[in-house]
Amino acid sequence: MVRGLLGKIAARSLSVAGKWQQQQLRRLNIHEYQGAELMSKHGINVPRGVAVGSVDEVKKALSDVFPNHSEVVVKSQILAGGRGLGTFKSGLQGGVHIVKADQVEEIAGKMLGQILVTKQTGSQGKIVDKVYLAEKLTLVNEMYFAITLDRISAGPIIIACKKGGTSIEDLAEKHPELIVKVPIDVFTGITDEDAAKVVDGLSPTVSDRNASIKQVKKLYELFCKCDCTLLEINPIAETSDNQLVAADAKLNFDDNAAFRQKDIFALRDPTQEDPREVAAAKADLNYIGLDGEIGCMVNGAGLAMATMDIIKLHGGTPANFLDVGGNASEGQVVEAFKILTSDDKVKAILVNIFGGIMKCDVIASGIVNAAKQVNLKVPVVVRLEGTNVDHGKRILKESGMTLITAEDLDDAAEKAVKASAN
Repeated sequence: MVRGLLGKIAARSLSVAGKWQQQQLRRLNIHEYQGAELMSKHGINVPRGVAVGSVDEVKKALSDVFPNHSEVVVKSQILAGGRGLGTFKSGLQGGVHIVKADQVEEIAGKMLGQILVTKQTGSQGKIVDKVYLAEKLTLVNEMYFAITLDRISAGPIIIACKKGGTSIEDLAEKHPELIVKVPIDVFTGITDEDAAKVVDGLSPTVSDRNASIKQVKKLYELFCKCDCTLLEINPIAETSDNQLVAADAKLNFDDNAAFRQKDIFALRDPTQEDPREVAAAKADLNYIGLDGEIGCMVNGAGLAMATMDIIKLHGGTPANFLDVGGNASEGQVVEAFKILTSDDKVKAILVNIFGGIMKCDVIASGIVNAAKQVNLKVPVVVRLEGTNVDHGKRILKESGMTLITAEDLDDAAEKAVKASAN
Protein backbone atom coordinates (compact mmCIF):
# COMPACT_ATOMS: atom_id res chain seq x y z
CA MET A 1 0.00 0.00 0.00
CA VAL A 2 2.82 2.43 0.82
CA ARG A 3 4.01 2.50 -2.79
CA GLY A 4 0.73 3.87 -4.02
CA LEU A 5 0.85 6.45 -1.24
CA LEU A 6 4.35 7.52 -2.08
CA GLY A 7 3.53 7.77 -5.75
CA LYS A 8 0.55 10.05 -5.13
CA ILE A 9 1.49 12.28 -2.24
CA ALA A 10 5.24 12.11 -1.73
CA ALA A 11 6.65 12.42 -5.22
CA ARG A 12 8.50 15.53 -4.12
CA SER A 13 10.31 13.76 -1.32
CA LEU A 14 10.49 10.14 -2.41
CA SER A 15 11.64 8.38 -5.56
CA VAL A 16 10.18 4.91 -5.94
CA ALA A 17 10.96 2.81 -9.02
CA GLY A 18 8.34 0.58 -10.53
CA LYS A 19 4.99 -0.82 -9.59
CA TRP A 20 4.21 -3.12 -6.68
CA GLN A 21 4.28 -6.25 -8.78
CA GLN A 22 6.97 -5.23 -11.27
CA GLN A 23 9.35 -3.15 -9.21
CA GLN A 24 13.05 -3.80 -9.61
CA LEU A 25 14.17 -3.21 -6.05
CA ARG A 26 16.10 -6.02 -4.43
CA ARG A 27 14.15 -7.04 -1.36
CA LEU A 28 12.91 -9.99 0.63
CA ASN A 29 9.21 -10.08 1.42
CA ILE A 30 7.98 -12.19 4.35
CA HIS A 31 4.52 -13.29 5.47
CA GLU A 32 2.44 -11.35 7.96
CA TYR A 33 2.78 -13.99 10.68
CA GLN A 34 6.56 -13.94 10.30
CA GLY A 35 6.60 -10.17 10.55
CA ALA A 36 4.46 -10.28 13.68
CA GLU A 37 6.83 -12.78 15.29
CA LEU A 38 9.81 -10.58 14.43
CA MET A 39 8.17 -7.46 15.84
CA SER A 40 7.24 -9.30 19.02
CA LYS A 41 10.89 -10.26 19.52
CA HIS A 42 11.77 -6.57 19.34
CA GLY A 43 9.29 -5.58 22.03
CA ILE A 44 6.53 -4.32 19.77
CA ASN A 45 2.93 -5.00 20.78
CA VAL A 46 1.24 -7.50 18.43
CA PRO A 47 -1.88 -9.67 18.78
CA ARG A 48 -1.41 -13.23 19.92
CA GLY A 49 -1.41 -15.52 16.91
CA VAL A 50 -0.23 -18.75 15.32
CA ALA A 51 0.29 -19.89 11.74
CA VAL A 52 -1.21 -23.23 10.68
CA GLY A 53 -0.87 -25.30 7.55
CA SER A 54 -3.51 -27.99 7.99
CA VAL A 55 -6.91 -28.57 9.57
CA ASP A 56 -5.28 -30.71 12.27
CA GLU A 57 -3.01 -27.79 13.15
CA VAL A 58 -6.08 -25.54 13.30
CA LYS A 59 -7.69 -27.85 15.86
CA LYS A 60 -4.53 -27.90 17.97
CA ALA A 61 -4.15 -24.11 17.82
CA LEU A 62 -7.75 -23.59 18.96
CA SER A 63 -7.15 -25.89 21.89
CA ASP A 64 -3.68 -24.60 22.89
CA VAL A 65 -3.73 -20.90 21.96
CA PHE A 66 -7.39 -19.86 21.88
CA PRO A 67 -9.18 -22.13 24.41
CA ASN A 68 -11.42 -19.38 25.81
CA HIS A 69 -11.85 -17.15 22.77
CA SER A 70 -15.34 -16.72 21.35
CA GLU A 71 -14.04 -15.20 18.09
CA VAL A 72 -10.83 -15.59 16.09
CA VAL A 73 -9.41 -13.71 13.09
CA VAL A 74 -8.56 -16.06 10.21
CA LYS A 75 -6.05 -14.57 7.75
CA SER A 76 -4.86 -16.21 4.55
CA GLN A 77 -1.10 -15.85 4.11
CA ILE A 78 0.18 -14.87 0.67
CA LEU A 79 2.86 -12.39 -0.36
CA ALA A 80 0.46 -9.83 -1.77
CA GLY A 81 -1.80 -7.10 -0.46
CA GLY A 82 -5.55 -6.71 -0.77
CA ARG A 83 -6.33 -10.06 0.85
CA GLY A 84 -9.40 -8.82 2.67
CA LEU A 85 -11.10 -7.86 -0.60
CA GLY A 86 -9.71 -10.81 -2.54
CA THR A 87 -11.62 -13.78 -3.94
CA PHE A 88 -10.66 -17.44 -3.92
CA LYS A 89 -10.96 -19.27 -7.22
CA SER A 90 -13.11 -21.74 -5.29
CA GLY A 91 -15.66 -18.95 -4.83
CA LEU A 92 -14.99 -17.98 -1.20
CA GLN A 93 -15.10 -14.22 -0.82
CA GLY A 94 -12.39 -12.51 1.23
CA GLY A 95 -9.02 -13.72 2.46
CA VAL A 96 -9.54 -12.36 5.99
CA HIS A 97 -12.49 -13.40 8.16
CA ILE A 98 -13.54 -12.76 11.77
CA VAL A 99 -15.53 -15.81 12.81
CA LYS A 100 -16.91 -17.63 15.83
CA ALA A 101 -14.49 -20.12 17.34
CA ASP A 102 -16.58 -23.07 16.17
CA GLN A 103 -16.36 -21.82 12.56
CA VAL A 104 -12.58 -21.37 12.42
CA GLU A 105 -11.88 -24.92 11.29
CA GLU A 106 -14.38 -24.66 8.45
CA ILE A 107 -13.15 -21.28 7.13
CA ALA A 108 -9.47 -22.17 7.46
CA GLY A 109 -10.13 -25.44 5.63
CA LYS A 110 -11.72 -23.51 2.76
CA MET A 111 -8.63 -21.29 2.49
CA LEU A 112 -5.79 -23.81 2.80
CA GLY A 113 -4.57 -25.14 -0.52
CA GLN A 114 -6.78 -22.73 -2.48
CA ILE A 115 -5.78 -19.91 -4.83
CA LEU A 116 -6.52 -16.36 -3.69
CA VAL A 117 -6.79 -13.59 -6.28
CA THR A 118 -6.28 -9.98 -5.17
CA LYS A 119 -5.62 -6.68 -6.91
CA GLN A 120 -1.90 -7.32 -6.43
CA THR A 121 -1.60 -10.98 -7.48
CA GLY A 122 -2.85 -10.69 -11.04
CA SER A 123 -5.48 -13.04 -12.42
CA GLN A 124 -3.36 -16.10 -11.70
CA GLY A 125 -3.56 -15.52 -7.94
CA LYS A 126 -1.39 -17.16 -5.27
CA ILE A 127 -1.87 -20.40 -3.38
CA VAL A 128 -2.56 -20.25 0.35
CA ASP A 129 -0.27 -22.70 2.15
CA LYS A 130 -0.59 -21.07 5.58
CA VAL A 131 -3.39 -19.43 7.53
CA TYR A 132 -2.70 -17.06 10.40
CA LEU A 133 -5.05 -17.38 13.37
CA ALA A 134 -4.98 -14.25 15.52
CA GLU A 135 -6.84 -13.08 18.59
CA LYS A 136 -9.66 -10.66 17.93
CA LEU A 137 -8.86 -7.39 19.63
CA THR A 138 -11.35 -4.70 20.54
CA LEU A 139 -9.99 -1.78 18.54
CA VAL A 140 -11.10 1.72 19.45
CA ASN A 141 -9.00 3.59 16.89
CA GLU A 142 -7.19 2.53 13.69
CA MET A 143 -4.23 4.45 12.25
CA TYR A 144 -1.55 4.04 9.58
CA PHE A 145 2.22 3.73 10.10
CA ALA A 146 5.10 3.03 7.73
CA ILE A 147 8.87 3.43 7.47
CA THR A 148 10.61 3.41 4.12
CA LEU A 149 13.68 5.01 2.50
CA ASP A 150 13.75 8.59 1.24
CA ARG A 151 16.26 9.53 -1.44
CA ILE A 152 15.88 13.26 -0.85
CA SER A 153 16.85 13.15 2.83
CA ALA A 154 19.13 10.15 2.19
CA GLY A 155 17.71 8.15 5.04
CA PRO A 156 14.60 6.55 6.53
CA ILE A 157 11.32 8.42 6.59
CA ILE A 158 8.35 7.63 8.84
CA ILE A 159 4.84 8.14 7.45
CA ALA A 160 1.92 8.43 9.85
CA CYS A 161 -1.79 9.03 9.44
CA LYS A 162 -4.51 9.23 12.07
CA LYS A 163 -6.82 7.18 9.87
CA GLY A 164 -5.94 3.61 8.91
CA GLY A 165 -7.31 0.16 8.28
CA THR A 166 -8.35 1.13 4.77
CA SER A 167 -6.72 2.00 1.46
CA ILE A 168 -4.05 4.55 2.33
CA GLU A 169 -3.76 5.47 -1.36
CA ASP A 170 -7.39 6.58 -1.51
CA LEU A 171 -7.12 8.41 1.79
CA ALA A 172 -3.97 10.24 0.70
CA GLU A 173 -5.64 11.35 -2.50
CA LYS A 174 -8.74 12.69 -0.78
CA HIS A 175 -7.14 14.01 2.43
CA PRO A 176 -3.40 14.61 1.91
CA GLU A 177 -3.35 16.96 4.90
CA LEU A 178 -3.75 13.93 7.19
CA ILE A 179 -0.42 12.44 6.09
CA VAL A 180 2.54 13.28 8.33
CA LYS A 181 6.10 12.58 7.16
CA VAL A 182 9.07 12.61 9.54
CA PRO A 183 12.53 12.11 7.97
CA ILE A 184 15.09 10.59 10.34
CA ASP A 185 18.75 11.58 10.39
CA VAL A 186 20.53 8.32 9.65
CA PHE A 187 23.56 9.35 11.72
CA THR A 188 21.70 10.68 14.76
CA GLY A 189 18.95 8.08 14.71
CA ILE A 190 15.43 8.61 15.94
CA THR A 191 15.09 11.13 18.76
CA ASP A 192 12.30 11.58 21.28
CA GLU A 193 11.27 14.68 19.33
CA ASP A 194 11.06 12.67 16.08
CA ALA A 195 9.01 9.95 17.74
CA ALA A 196 6.72 12.56 19.33
CA LYS A 197 6.03 14.08 15.88
CA VAL A 198 5.04 10.64 14.62
CA VAL A 199 2.73 10.05 17.59
CA ASP A 200 1.17 13.48 17.03
CA GLY A 201 0.56 12.43 13.41
CA LEU A 202 -1.12 9.23 14.59
CA SER A 203 -3.22 11.21 17.09
CA PRO A 204 -3.94 8.34 19.50
CA THR A 205 -6.98 8.90 21.69
CA VAL A 206 -6.59 6.48 24.60
CA SER A 207 -3.07 4.99 24.63
CA ASP A 208 -0.36 6.46 26.83
CA ARG A 209 1.71 9.05 24.94
CA ASN A 210 5.08 8.05 26.41
CA ALA A 211 4.39 4.35 25.80
CA SER A 212 3.44 5.16 22.22
CA ILE A 213 6.68 7.09 21.70
CA LYS A 214 8.61 4.05 22.94
CA GLN A 215 6.74 1.80 20.49
CA VAL A 216 7.62 4.12 17.58
CA LYS A 217 11.29 4.09 18.58
CA LYS A 218 11.28 0.30 18.81
CA LEU A 219 9.78 0.08 15.32
CA TYR A 220 12.52 2.33 13.97
CA GLU A 221 15.20 0.28 15.72
CA LEU A 222 13.80 -2.90 14.13
CA PHE A 223 13.80 -1.20 10.71
CA CYS A 224 17.51 -0.38 11.01
CA LYS A 225 18.79 -3.46 12.83
CA CYS A 226 17.06 -5.84 10.42
CA ASP A 227 18.01 -3.93 7.22
CA CYS A 228 14.41 -3.28 6.24
CA THR A 229 13.47 -1.41 3.08
CA LEU A 230 9.82 -1.19 4.15
CA LEU A 231 7.94 -1.59 7.41
CA GLU A 232 4.21 -0.98 7.01
CA ILE A 233 1.48 -1.40 9.62
CA ASN A 234 -2.10 -0.85 8.50
CA PRO A 235 -3.69 -0.57 10.89
CA ILE A 236 -1.60 0.31 13.88
CA ALA A 237 -4.39 0.48 16.43
CA GLU A 238 -5.43 1.38 19.92
CA THR A 239 -7.14 -1.32 21.94
CA SER A 240 -9.76 -1.12 24.64
CA ASP A 241 -7.03 -1.69 27.25
CA ASN A 242 -5.25 1.50 26.05
CA GLN A 243 -2.37 -0.13 24.18
CA LEU A 244 -0.87 0.75 20.81
CA VAL A 245 -0.78 -2.51 18.82
CA ALA A 246 0.55 -3.48 15.40
CA ALA A 247 -2.58 -5.20 14.10
CA ASP A 248 -0.95 -5.94 10.74
CA ALA A 249 2.61 -6.36 9.53
CA LYS A 250 4.32 -5.98 6.19
CA LEU A 251 8.11 -6.01 6.10
CA ASN A 252 10.61 -6.02 3.23
CA PHE A 253 14.37 -6.49 3.62
CA ASP A 254 17.36 -5.52 1.51
CA ASP A 255 18.78 -8.56 -0.29
CA ASN A 256 22.25 -7.02 0.01
CA ALA A 257 22.04 -7.65 3.77
CA ALA A 258 21.41 -11.38 3.41
CA PHE A 259 24.93 -12.19 4.65
CA ARG A 260 24.24 -10.62 8.05
CA GLN A 261 20.51 -11.38 8.35
CA LYS A 262 20.69 -15.13 7.84
CA ASP A 263 17.83 -15.93 10.24
CA ILE A 264 15.50 -13.49 8.48
CA PHE A 265 16.44 -14.63 4.98
CA ALA A 266 15.83 -18.22 6.01
CA LEU A 267 12.15 -17.17 6.13
CA ARG A 268 12.02 -16.66 2.34
CA ASP A 269 9.06 -18.50 0.78
CA PRO A 270 10.06 -19.34 -2.82
CA THR A 271 6.65 -20.91 -3.47
CA GLN A 272 5.18 -17.39 -3.40
CA GLU A 273 7.71 -15.97 -5.84
CA ASP A 274 7.91 -16.04 -9.62
CA PRO A 275 9.54 -19.44 -10.34
CA ARG A 276 11.57 -17.85 -13.11
CA GLU A 277 13.04 -15.34 -10.68
CA VAL A 278 13.79 -18.13 -8.19
CA ALA A 279 15.64 -20.10 -10.90
CA ALA A 280 17.52 -16.96 -11.95
CA ALA A 281 18.61 -16.25 -8.39
CA LYS A 282 19.98 -19.79 -8.05
CA ALA A 283 21.99 -19.26 -11.27
CA ASP A 284 23.16 -15.83 -10.05
CA LEU A 285 21.38 -14.03 -12.88
CA ASN A 286 19.60 -10.69 -12.61
CA TYR A 287 16.10 -11.43 -13.90
CA ILE A 288 12.73 -9.73 -13.57
CA GLY A 289 9.69 -11.12 -15.37
CA LEU A 290 7.48 -8.73 -17.34
CA ASP A 291 4.42 -9.19 -19.55
CA GLY A 292 5.77 -8.88 -23.10
CA GLU A 293 6.52 -11.29 -25.94
CA ILE A 294 10.24 -10.73 -26.62
CA GLY A 295 12.65 -12.48 -24.27
CA CYS A 296 15.86 -10.52 -23.69
CA MET A 297 19.33 -11.74 -22.70
CA VAL A 298 21.81 -8.89 -22.34
CA ASN A 299 25.07 -8.20 -20.50
CA GLY A 300 24.97 -5.10 -18.35
CA ALA A 301 21.98 -3.43 -16.72
CA GLY A 302 22.29 -0.23 -18.75
CA LEU A 303 22.42 -2.07 -22.05
CA ALA A 304 19.51 -4.26 -20.91
CA MET A 305 17.38 -1.18 -20.22
CA ALA A 306 18.36 0.35 -23.56
CA THR A 307 17.46 -2.90 -25.31
CA MET A 308 14.02 -2.92 -23.69
CA ASP A 309 13.48 0.71 -24.69
CA ILE A 310 14.37 0.10 -28.34
CA ILE A 311 12.11 -2.96 -28.46
CA LYS A 312 9.27 -0.69 -27.34
CA LEU A 313 10.33 1.94 -29.88
CA HIS A 314 9.84 -0.63 -32.65
CA GLY A 315 6.39 -1.62 -31.40
CA GLY A 316 7.30 -4.69 -29.34
CA THR A 317 7.15 -5.44 -25.62
CA PRO A 318 9.97 -7.01 -23.58
CA ALA A 319 9.08 -10.18 -21.68
CA ASN A 320 11.77 -9.66 -19.08
CA PHE A 321 14.83 -7.89 -17.81
CA LEU A 322 17.77 -10.32 -17.85
CA ASP A 323 21.34 -9.19 -17.21
CA VAL A 324 23.87 -12.05 -17.36
CA GLY A 325 26.57 -9.77 -16.02
CA GLY A 326 30.16 -9.32 -17.11
CA ASN A 327 31.57 -12.72 -16.24
CA ALA A 328 28.80 -15.23 -16.94
CA SER A 329 29.78 -18.84 -17.60
CA GLU A 330 28.43 -21.07 -20.35
CA GLY A 331 26.32 -22.78 -17.69
CA GLN A 332 24.70 -19.49 -16.72
CA VAL A 333 23.91 -18.73 -20.36
CA VAL A 334 22.26 -22.15 -20.64
CA GLU A 335 20.20 -21.45 -17.52
CA ALA A 336 19.23 -18.06 -18.93
CA PHE A 337 17.87 -19.70 -22.06
CA LYS A 338 15.95 -22.24 -20.00
CA ILE A 339 14.30 -19.41 -18.07
CA LEU A 340 13.45 -17.47 -21.23
CA THR A 341 11.94 -20.48 -22.99
CA SER A 342 9.90 -21.45 -19.90
CA ASP A 343 7.75 -18.34 -20.49
CA ASP A 344 4.84 -19.31 -22.74
CA LYS A 345 4.31 -15.68 -23.72
CA VAL A 346 7.75 -15.40 -25.34
CA LYS A 347 7.46 -15.39 -29.15
CA ALA A 348 11.07 -14.44 -29.93
CA ILE A 349 14.39 -14.11 -28.09
CA LEU A 350 16.83 -11.25 -28.50
CA VAL A 351 20.43 -11.80 -27.42
CA ASN A 352 22.31 -8.50 -27.27
CA ILE A 353 25.94 -8.76 -26.14
CA PHE A 354 28.53 -6.02 -26.14
CA GLY A 355 31.65 -7.92 -25.13
CA GLY A 356 34.06 -6.24 -22.76
CA ILE A 357 34.75 -8.41 -19.76
CA MET A 358 32.05 -10.72 -21.10
CA LYS A 359 33.50 -12.53 -24.11
CA CYS A 360 31.34 -13.10 -27.17
CA ASP A 361 32.66 -16.65 -27.68
CA VAL A 362 31.46 -17.65 -24.18
CA ILE A 363 27.97 -16.36 -25.00
CA ALA A 364 28.03 -18.13 -28.36
CA SER A 365 29.06 -21.44 -26.79
CA GLY A 366 26.32 -21.02 -24.21
CA ILE A 367 23.73 -20.42 -26.92
CA VAL A 368 24.81 -23.56 -28.78
CA ASN A 369 24.77 -25.69 -25.62
CA ALA A 370 21.40 -24.27 -24.64
CA ALA A 371 20.00 -25.27 -28.03
CA LYS A 372 21.09 -28.83 -27.35
CA GLN A 373 19.34 -28.91 -23.97
CA VAL A 374 16.31 -26.72 -24.65
CA ASN A 375 13.77 -27.24 -27.39
CA LEU A 376 13.93 -23.82 -29.05
CA LYS A 377 10.56 -23.26 -30.66
CA VAL A 378 10.89 -19.50 -31.14
CA PRO A 379 13.20 -17.48 -33.39
CA VAL A 380 16.44 -16.20 -31.85
CA VAL A 381 17.94 -12.87 -32.89
CA VAL A 382 21.63 -12.44 -31.99
CA ARG A 383 23.69 -9.29 -31.96
CA LEU A 384 27.31 -9.76 -30.85
CA GLU A 385 29.96 -7.06 -30.66
CA GLY A 386 33.22 -6.64 -28.78
CA THR A 387 35.76 -9.05 -27.31
CA ASN A 388 36.24 -12.24 -29.37
CA VAL A 389 33.30 -11.32 -31.61
CA ASP A 390 34.72 -13.09 -34.67
CA HIS A 391 35.29 -16.28 -32.68
CA GLY A 392 31.77 -16.05 -31.31
CA LYS A 393 30.20 -15.59 -34.73
CA ARG A 394 32.19 -18.54 -36.05
CA ILE A 395 30.91 -20.78 -33.23
CA LEU A 396 27.33 -19.84 -34.07
CA LYS A 397 27.84 -20.32 -37.80
CA GLU A 398 29.45 -23.75 -37.42
CA SER A 399 26.72 -24.90 -35.02
CA GLY A 400 24.19 -25.21 -37.83
CA MET A 401 21.58 -23.35 -35.76
CA THR A 402 18.99 -21.25 -37.51
CA LEU A 403 19.63 -17.81 -36.09
CA ILE A 404 18.74 -14.29 -37.14
CA THR A 405 21.86 -12.15 -36.98
CA ALA A 406 21.90 -8.39 -36.54
CA GLU A 407 24.59 -5.77 -37.08
CA ASP A 408 23.56 -3.31 -34.40
CA LEU A 409 21.03 -2.87 -31.60
CA ASP A 410 18.46 -1.02 -33.70
CA ASP A 411 18.61 -3.72 -36.37
CA ALA A 412 18.35 -6.44 -33.71
CA ALA A 413 15.30 -4.90 -32.05
CA GLU A 414 13.53 -4.40 -35.37
CA LYS A 415 14.16 -8.02 -36.40
CA ALA A 416 13.05 -9.34 -32.98
CA VAL A 417 9.76 -7.45 -33.14
CA LYS A 418 9.16 -8.71 -36.69
CA ALA A 419 10.03 -12.30 -35.70
CA SER A 420 7.68 -12.20 -32.70
CA ALA A 421 4.77 -11.15 -34.93
CA ASN A 422 5.14 -14.11 -37.33
